[in-house]
Amino acid sequence: MTKFKSFLLLGILICSISCSKSSSDDDADNTTAQVDKSANLLATGDSANDILSNDNFDKLLIEIAYVTGFQPTEAAMTQFTDYLKEHTFKEEIELVYNELPSPSEDELTLQEIADLETSNRTVFNSGSTLAIYIYFADAPAEGDDLDGGLVTLGAVYRNTSMIIHEVTVRELASLSASINVSDVETTTLNHEFGHLFGLVDLGTDMVNDHQSQSENEDGQLVDDNHCNQAGCLMRAELQFGGSSGKSLYTNSVAQYEDGIKSGCTLSGSTVLSLLQQNTAKGAATAGLDTECLLDIRANGGRQ
Repeated sequence: MTKFKSFLLLGILICSISCSKSSSDDDADNTTAQVDKSANLLATGDSANDILSNDNFDKLLIEIAYVTGFQPTEAAMTQFTDYLKEHTFKEEIELVYNELPSPSEDELTLQEIADLETSNRTVFNSGSTLAIYIYFADAPAEGDDLDGGLVTLGAVYRNTSMIIHEVTVRELASLSASINVSDVETTTLNHEFGHLFGLVDLGTDMVNDHQSQSENEDGQLVDDNHCNQAGCLMRAELQFGGSSGKSLYTNSVAQYEDGIKSGCTLSGSTVLSLLQQNTAKGAATAGLDTECLLDIRANGGRQ
């Protein structure tokens, strides 16, 4: 009987420890699963200082989410990381690739892009690491007109979120024998990331006024968060069509149901024009002008 009691007590003790451990493990798993995403769901430009300086974050973790078959070129990613190191104090920049199935859409609205991010994004701010999400899509933007040159290559819509319409990038690059895919990718990435730097007056204050204006739907001139300096990567306006003198602006701000707003949608014609101008000068891609450099330096950037 004494032995029986001993075995019974031993069994109860083992069960108690096992149950306690299981409950503790479940709590730990639940804690681990709860990721604070709020800092990555702010407006475009809200994290400009955090990206440019090392005050709060000293590492960038960039998720390159791409549809199968639409991964960006290695050359473009190298030039992109060089651009980040040139203008920020981030010495540690890590790229993680996330291959995704096609959403099977003929075109994508910004709201659909945001929904895809919600489903697929895996990196978020943690400790001293600031996380960025860039989606390379196999579908064009809603309302594109390739024949008319009115196509969107990329857009930013949150403080750490960006879309690159890779299918359109490749189509645009094919229109010019002097421009390759990596050049278009690099220019698009760098321009859009310039807005995450807070340019122009989009989270980073201007040292000197150099913001351009464009007409809104009512025909009124409004500030458009782009640079008015000739040849700048952040310029919005271009001339096309020979002597027609017609102007086209990249800025197309739209408000969506859950408050998502595009800070910039980058026109293919703008990029093609910039690249052709720089190719003629012997340079592959455009850079930031003096005014934009002053702005980011004043907000914690390297130069």
